[in-house]
Order: sequence, then C-alpha cells, then structure tokens
Amino acid sequence: MNEFEKLLQENLLPLERYVKFKINNKHDAEDVLQEVCLAATEKFPSLQNKAAFKGWLMGIAGHKCNDYYRRKAKELNISLEVLSESALSKSRVGIAETNIVRDTLELLGDKEKQILYLYFFKNLSHEEIARHLSIPIGTVKSRLHYAKEKFKEQYPRKEIPKGATTMKKLPAYMPAYTIEESNLPPFPVRWEEIMGWFLVPKLGEKLSWAMYDFPTRKRTELCEMEVTGKAEIHGIEGVEIVSLETDPMDCNSAGGQTKVERRFVAQLTETHCRLLAESHTENGVKHFYTFLDGEPFLGNWGFGEDNCGNEIDIAPKGDILRKGKEITAKDKEFLLDVVGRYDVTIGGKTYDTVCVIDCHTYIDGAMTEQFIDKNGRTVLWRRFNRNDWAMKRYGKLWTEMLPANETLTVNGETYVHWYDCITDYIL
Repeated sequence: MNEFEKLLQENLLPLERYVKFKINNKHDAEDVLQEVCLAATEKFPSLQNKAAFKGWLMGIAGHKCNDYYRRKAKELNISLEVLSESALSKSRVGIAETNIVRDTLELLGDKEKQILYLYFFKNLSHEEIARHLSIPIGTVKSRLHYAKEKFKEQYPRKEIPKGATTMKKLPAYMPAYTIEESNLPPFPVRWEEIMGWFLVPKLGEKLSWAMYDFPTRKRTELCEMEVTGKAEIHGIEGVEIVSLETDPMDCNSAGGQTKVERRFVAQLTETHCRLLAESHTENGVKHFYTFLDGEPFLGNWGFGEDNCGNEIDIAPKGDILRKGKEITAKDKEFLLDVVGRYDVTIGGKTYDTVCVIDCHTYIDGAMTEQFIDKNGRTVLWRRFNRNDWAMKRYGKLWTEMLPANETLTVNGETYVHWYDCITDYIL
C-alpha cells in the first residue's frame, strides 16, 4: 500500500460521512465519492504538507459536492447566476459579498427551487408552469404555496433583541493620527496575533477593538474578545475564544442582532497562528464551521496553503513593494508582506511600527495595511477597496461614493480608503 492509499484509507470514514451528509441521495453520494477519490489521486503529488491531508481531502470533497448541486440546478433549468439580490457578510478582513437568495434556495428541495424559479424568474403563469412540468394546475398552486412558505422559513430575518447595550471603552470617534515613513529599515518582529482579529491566542489574553467609518470617523462596530480555555477540534489542540460584537453593521449582524457572539478555536505554534473553527448563532440556529469544511471555512477564516496559518516571524520578502502611495504586488496566493517602517502617532502617542500589507488574500479587490509595533501588536489597521469593488451592489465607483477619502494604487489600479480599526492596546 503506497502513501496515498494509506492516507486515504485512514480518512475514508470521515470522508464518506461528510459527502453522504451533504448529499442525501445515496447513489449520487457514491458517485461524488468516486469523483473525490479520483481527483485526490491526481492532485496528491502536488500536496506538499502530507500532514494536512485530511483538510485537503475535505476541501476537494466540498468542491465536488458544490459541482454536484450545480449540475442538478442545470438539469432543473435553474440558473442561479441570474439572481441579483446580494448582501454583505463578515469575513476575517471585514466585509465580503454573498448572495442571500441563492444561499436560501440551496437549502430547499429540487422541486421547490424549480417552481420558484419558473414562477418568479421566468415569470411563467400557473397554466404555463403546469404545461411545462406536465402536472395539474392545482398541483402547481399547492406546490408553489409550499415552496414560498419553505423559502420564507429559511430566509434570514432580523430579530433585534431588547435591552442591547454598548461598550464604552473605545472612543465614539476615531482619534486623529499621522503616518510618517521612517528612513530606518524595517525591524523583524514576532507577530502572534490572529490575522484580522488582533488577539493573541494564549490563555489569559483578552482585548477590545473597534471599527471606524470614513470620512465621518464614527465608530460602527465594537468587538470584545477573550481566551476562555483550552480546546481541541478534529484532534488538533488550541484555545477557545469568545468574541462579542456590539452594534455590528447589518452585514455582520447574523440576522439583525445588535449583539453577536462568535466562538473560535485558534492555534499558536512556534511558527504560525491560525483559526481552526468558528461558530455563531443566527435566527436561533447554531452554525459551526471547521477547517474540514473546505471553502465555507477557508474562504473566510483560513490562511495559507493547507490552512497552515500566517507566519509569526515576519520580515520583508519582496513580494509587495511600496513607494509612497504606489504599491506593486506579485500575482500569488496568500500575499502578505512587510513594506516599510513608519512612525504612527495616534491619540498623542507615537509608535515605531512596520507596515504589513495584505492584497486580495480573502476578498478580490480588497487591500489592508496594518501597522505593528516591536511588541508584535497592531497599532492601526486600515481597509482599502479597489475602485470597482462590489460594483453590482453599489452601482458606483468608490471614488464617487467617498471622494474625500485617501487613495492608493496597487499595480496601477486605484484603491479607496474605507474604514479603520484600533484596539484598546493603544489606549
């Protein structure tokens, strides 16, 4: 038995459970399992970290299950791409696009998806649907009524709890700050924070951070995080973190809540820091995502090849170069690099920092710059959008919506400053 066969045999049971859970039809699930195994056989030579085989295999399985449902939709003449209603959802770097209608439809059965598509998006009458499906008109009406009810049950609703409170520690408006480039070379630093969440995943750690909209500089979200104890997920040990988000933006509110509690499992090693799992409650339902869930987890919370995490000993690599407001970045995945040394003065205090830039790691068209001091802690985090980011949603360029905001160029394209984050570390 070769190495691939041995690893596959060790992970065959969780793979079967995963695919059969995602696909109810037994025969179809068996077909998809065969597709997963074939794809894994072909791609195995490219897997550099064999210790990450299980997560890698589940990632392939997730893609193959998605392919299966796309084929089913096509067979039923359901073109989900024609749906235009979109919203924003939370990810590690803030805000990403998702499609609420599409996601809700995917929770329904094939017959419900089919009849809703024909009625609402093809604008067919009851009589035309009856002819199209070769069923009585009475069946059309009853099936359509049932499909509407099922859709309404699954569609996210806003439920705002009474008595919500807000934290007071961080200021209501962003303090004034300046960023000045230093003539000194960047210093190497040990950066143990969870990327985009600012907390070091060690027992006893806690911190608060806030998000500030520009140009108003008004606080739009508060987050209080604390490591609550040790945790283990799929045999990997880490720590559990409770994150309480207060007054989140609609896109982050998990169904319209003014307080959202998330729980993470994170791991800090001698070389990397990474998230292993995330959970939150939405509309009374507890949602769990782990690194074995493929794209639903990795697209929002994972980082690095095989979710290895972000390196904690950071220094310039030359992948991203900065000259003033002009940035040149290589075309590669997980693009994050130190681009220079800067004095950041904020709230009357000056910090000697290195600037770390992240380009398109999680969201195409998004860039962040993060100023980290010699203690490895974030002093200031800033989000920029490519000028045409989420154009379908907003209908305008960011230079039109936020004409007073700062701009940078990345590989010749304009990026517009959107919002900032600071933590109570600087207070």
